[in-house]
Amino acid sequence: MKRFASFLLALMLLCGMSSAEEEGLNMENNSRVFYEIFVGSFSDSDGDGIGDLRGIINRMDYLNDGDPASGKSLGVEGLWLTPIFPSPSYHKYDATDYYQIDPAFGTLEDLKELVSLCHARDVKLIMDLPLNHTSSNHNWFIQFSNAHLMHNPANIYYDFFTWIEPDAVIPSGRQFAKLPSGLALYECNFSSSMPELNFDNEKVRQAVLDVAAYWLNLGVDGFRFDAAKYIYYGEHDRNVEFWTWYMDELKKINPHVYTVAEVWDGDGITSRYLKAFNCFHFSTAMAEGIIADTAKAGNVNNFTRALQAYQEAIHSINPDAMDILFLANHDTDRAAGYLPMSNGRAQVAANLYLLSPGSPFIYYGEEIGLRGSRGGANTDANRRLAMLWGDGDTVRNPAGSTYDSQTPYSVKDLESMGGSLLKHYRKLIALRKANPEIAHGSYTALSFPDTKAGGFLSEWNGSVVGVFHNTTNRTVELDLSKSTNVTFSQVTFVGKGEAFLEGNILTLEAQTSAVLR
Repeated sequence: MKRFASFLLALMLLCGMSSAEEEGLNMENNSRVFYEIFVGSFSDSDGDGIGDLRGIINRMDYLNDGDPASGKSLGVEGLWLTPIFPSPSYHKYDATDYYQIDPAFGTLEDLKELVSLCHARDVKLIMDLPLNHTSSNHNWFIQFSNAHLMHNPANIYYDFFTWIEPDAVIPSGRQFAKLPSGLALYECNFSSSMPELNFDNEKVRQAVLDVAAYWLNLGVDGFRFDAAKYIYYGEHDRNVEFWTWYMDELKKINPHVYTVAEVWDGDGITSRYLKAFNCFHFSTAMAEGIIADTAKAGNVNNFTRALQAYQEAIHSINPDAMDILFLANHDTDRAAGYLPMSNGRAQVAANLYLLSPGSPFIYYGEEIGLRGSRGGANTDANRRLAMLWGDGDTVRNPAGSTYDSQTPYSVKDLESMGGSLLKHYRKLIALRKANPEIAHGSYTALSFPDTKAGGFLSEWNGSVVGVFHNTTNRTVELDLSKSTNVTFSQVTFVGKGEAFLEGNILTLEAQTSAVLR
């Protein structure tokens, strides 16, 4: 542990920054490493088997202990909590009340304590805000149903949800269900228990704005917006109009609000939303994504070219847009199923996305190789299994899960193993923090046509670093003078092997990455 702390301090000195200067740097931008927590599966504080806010509080030293030089925590700079509102489901994406905390997860005081603890450690906390639909048990929908039952268009809830006449033709691709009274059909594209709000109604717009304002005023730093492209089904221009208005209003409350949206689509569609907010970069994620493809001994040059093209594209739309890379989340199969740590591919994938610009997101358990996939049972619960702590935590798998976990190690196991995946993630995040150019510098992909190894330059505030990756299983040498005029003198490496710099020749051993200054 002392060696790791010395490594971190050396990195800070290498960059010419004090810890105070580094903290100030993080306060000035949003290019942070975030950690997604599926709350009910993370850590249980009260023995009922359900993860809760108090469980997260108890695990803050694991996530970020407030001491960058300790080497004892992941060092993540932001937390994304999946929905914590009261809800009839285990996943909570169908809220019954946007102003309360689900009792299974704790209390409002617990959240306030967690927010305070995060801020004391310079960690941002964002809440998942599923606004596209509510639960059919939400009071808004109950009032909507009663207004139609009473034939009362004057009721303010009469048009709170999208509806059509019972004999109307259902628009193509959209789903509708009958109200219990049979007097109207309401839109419900995800489930009949998840009615869709009517965003043509100004009262609805104000209501969802009031919800966000409440949590921002309580101290939450921002939001992850669920199903952002479904506000108006299939109408991207109208969606962008809504979200642009919404973000403008949020920035009046908190000019530094952090937001990221789920627009699950190709880059050509997600780019249309960048005028409003950052979007997850889905083409980089999952088994078929460019991160996994490159981590499997793929060509790093293709990876860096793709990232540069994406950077140029998003910045032409919004100069402040960030790349939001990730491997997996609660809606996808876990990366450990196709990027195992046993053959080093999990480590290589982590190098690729954590040593890239923007704001990368880690899915809880990714750092220990937690497994889970939808499988034959076709249930997302299998992607949201209990975190394996190995210390007696009573958190259990969510209702409906059928996955026979094959995850080989717990956190406790990996803590005692040299060179473990968990320790690899810690070292990577520390390396990223010590080289802030990586997170938010200008990106220039370098070309190495005769090898699969490759890298990029990142310049920020007059300082340049080079990041280089070798994803293959053999040692490679890169002649940097053929790709850049920048001269480097210092090298820090992370991965399976080591890296050496002699003049302009960089030697990268198998499955190893290097940061050069």
